[in-house]
Amino acid sequence: MNHRQDRYGNPISILGFGCMRFPQTAGHINMEETEREILEAYRGGVNYFDTAYVYPGSEAALGEILARNGIRDQVSIATKLPHYLIKSREGLEKYFAEQLRRLKTDHIDSYLMHMLTDTATWERLKGLGILEFLAEKKKSGAIRQIGFSYHGNTEMFCKLVDCYDWDFCQIQYNYMDTEEQAGDKGYALAEELGIPLVIMEPVKGGSLANFSDDINAKFKAMDKDASIASWAFRWVGSHSNAKVILSGMSNEEQVEDNLKTFSNFKPLDEAEEKMISEIVSDLQSRVQNGCTGCRYCMPCPAGVNIPQNFALWNKYHIYGTYDHVKNAWEKDLKDEEKAKCCVKCGKCEKVCPQHLSIRRDLELAQKDLDSAAAAQE
Repeated sequence: MNHRQDRYGNPISILGFGCMRFPQTAGHINMEETEREILEAYRGGVNYFDTAYVYPGSEAALGEILARNGIRDQVSIATKLPHYLIKSREGLEKYFAEQLRRLKTDHIDSYLMHMLTDTATWERLKGLGILEFLAEKKKSGAIRQIGFSYHGNTEMFCKLVDCYDWDFCQIQYNYMDTEEQAGDKGYALAEELGIPLVIMEPVKGGSLANFSDDINAKFKAMDKDASIASWAFRWVGSHSNAKVILSGMSNEEQVEDNLKTFSNFKPLDEAEEKMISEIVSDLQSRVQNGCTGCRYCMPCPAGVNIPQNFALWNKYHIYGTYDHVKNAWEKDLKDEEKAKCCVKCGKCEKVCPQHLSIRRDLELAQKDLDSAAAAQE
């Protein structure tokens, strides 16, 4: 397993174990299977485990497994403060103490402000005594390093990195999202400031693990034995300030494949970088319309969730498989929010900054996604 160094020179595995998606049985964490996966990763050199207070059962499961196997002091635990639940300084102490109990430990190696959204949120936390709290915990050794996880836009990320002397930051980053969230600009700024990065969603929630046959064939032509997902991991790992790359491994096959990728890790060479760049251009060319999700068209008088319909339509065409949108189209998007409910009043088109033919595109989106769903039956 290849290792990189954190801000203080400590070796950390380039592959981190994301603990949000532990295997489940009947709605509960399958402890036996989870323990096998954690121990396989640990034996393979993984020493960074990322969890959070709000991941159901995750902190307790991780703490139990590490303690039972006597390996707590050989690994780094990262967990997250649920600051959105905090109302007072006492609340900070209460939640932190509960996390220590769950994790069966006396310290947290990497403590993150979970989903820190903006500078106003940070100011609110400062008013509750977060600076004093963090200083005390760091001085006592109860917290070793302090960071934040982020899901917002580039502009706000660039402001937040200047709000505190962060030991690290955690961002979403992959070859399809270089202009989304923190993106390339956020990555570059963190590197310039000397702030190590932990990367989440390197495979974009699984979207970059499988494509249409023509795209998969391009990857296989470069290396027939490499998984499609491994290319996404290698793309991120080729960025030197990506100190840890998280993978939410939920089965042993994923653990084995990821260990294969990150043992004797090889950054992308020039030909491989060119191939991925060409694939990204190909995928982006499949976008059906230029909806940016600005929501100027909302609310729709007929109740249609216009941006979400277009997001799913575009995603289906980009990745070329219905599996990428199946759950969102069939379960998450309510029937009364679907494109078919459009009454073609045209109100949305009058305010659309992109001047999209929304009524026409909604009709096409419904037709395409219904056809894809029918083809799977």
